[in-house]
Amino acid sequence: MTSALNIRNVWRASQMSAPHTAVNDSGFQALNAQLPGAGWPAGMLTELITRHAGVGELRLLVPVLRQLTQARKMIILLAPPMIPYAPALASFGIDLNFLIIIQASNAADRLWAVEQTLKSASFGALLAWLPEQRTRPEHLRRMQLAAQTATGPVFLFRELQAQFQPSPAPLRLLLLPRPNEQISVQILKRRGPVMATPIMLDLPRPAASIGLKASLLPASTEPVTLSTVHSQRQPHAPIDTPDKRTNAALAKRPALADGPDSAGNTNKQLSLLN
Repeated sequence: MTSALNIRNVWRASQMSAPHTAVNDSGFQALNAQLPGAGWPAGMLTELITRHAGVGELRLLVPVLRQLTQARKMIILLAPPMIPYAPALASFGIDLNFLIIIQASNAADRLWAVEQTLKSASFGALLAWLPEQRTRPEHLRRMQLAAQTATGPVFLFRELQAQFQPSPAPLRLLLLPRPNEQISVQILKRRGPVMATPIMLDLPRPAASIGLKASLLPASTEPVTLSTVHSQRQPHAPIDTPDKRTNAALAKRPALADGPDSAGNTNKQLSLLN
């Protein structure tokens, strides 16, 4: 005979699952209401599926990135398809001293970097990009297994076709751009009832325009760079603390942003913050 206590502990699919790990406020009240635990979960893999990079996926994460860096937690960007626009990140209140980009040449190195990053005592969050054409089910299972040891949220950005593929990630969101600086969020998978309709969120805007390239900023503006680590599966690669060396390649590389260049031509490359 089943006791009343055991019955109360049964989770029903029509109910939102109680959180088993810590959560971080997403910064969006409407989104929190749809997330188990009312925030971005730690200790599990969260997939963010987009048509292409630059639809507003990083701006969706701005509130949690700001919270974590201000708490002196390290944010790792693993193999982003484009270099994020540092002045825009700083204008959102994100402390760039706690932001590291790791570039890895192949999938095996990326997975190794994920596992090493999650062991860091100062870990805040991981944002990872894997090449869809070379990502296999065992890679995703390995990432989810590694994410279970994390003390912060672990985000994996995937391409649009991934929405039709099975995944071990407990939380999966489909992100689509909408007019007027909005983004549509459809929760494809969660530990809770099926989400019938997507929610519309107003994306945060930086204090300064993110459409400006670094060359168009006022002369008094000091350059802002991000630390970058090139991972080659070396155990001594800095994870817990940012690289103190100036990244010359980043400083010389044109900013990826939408807007006219100094010659009046429109730069078609999209920033990850667009």
